[in-house]
Amino acid sequence: MNTKAKGSRNERRSRALLESAGYVVTRAAASLGAWDLVAIGATDVVLVQVKSNAWPSTVEMEMLRAFPTPPNARKLLHRWRDRERQPDVRQLA
Repeated sequence: MNTKAKGSRNERRSRALLESAGYVVTRAAASLGAWDLVAIGATDVVLVQVKSNAWPSTVEMEMLRAFPTPPNARKLLHRWRDRERQPDVRQLA
């Protein structure tokens, strides 16, 4: 499986997790923005960066941390490791 297909599959898996938790999820087209998924819930907004196997680089982490958000927004990283059923999740402060 090529890296683009793997990334798309993992974005779909993260989307399914968020939808099962009650969020309405939109995928950022072609992942050209800072976030792969934007999930809107009844009380908050969740921005998700989805990665396969590795955490984001230091430069990318700083860009994600500096991204301006409203007080009710959370920034999450989902790292999907090969052959794992659930992602490793980190919340950025």
